[in-house]
Amino acid sequence: MEQKDLDYFRELLQTMLEEAQQNGDATLDELTDSNEMFADPADRATAESDRAFTLRIRDRERKLIKKIRSAIGRMEDGTFGVCDECGDEIGVPRLKARPVTKLCINCKSKQEEDERERAD
Repeated sequence: MEQKDLDYFRELLQTMLEEAQQNGDATLDELTDSNEMFADPADRATAESDRAFTLRIRDRERKLIKKIRSAIGRMEDGTFGVCDECGDEIGVPRLKARPVTKLCINCKSKQEEDERERAD
């Protein structure tokens, strides 16, 4: 991969990391601000449902942050853009679509196919 591509992806990943961290912080602020008492059980149930949804979003953000940091680490050790399965280079279009990916499109397609077969 060319240096200009690496620079592009480093900037992209850094921006993604900052956004994910800000979103995570905002989610935590929302959770701590919502210590309301509800007289109506339906209102309480709605609030609990919203809280569970917010926690799921926060968990997804946490996992994304971990993947972004891993991708940045792969940049530092020179393995960014190399497929974990086959060792081939991951195409720039694939990395633009999913910069945290560890698999080339062929290996990812095979993985998804295998998962579908196991589900059947």
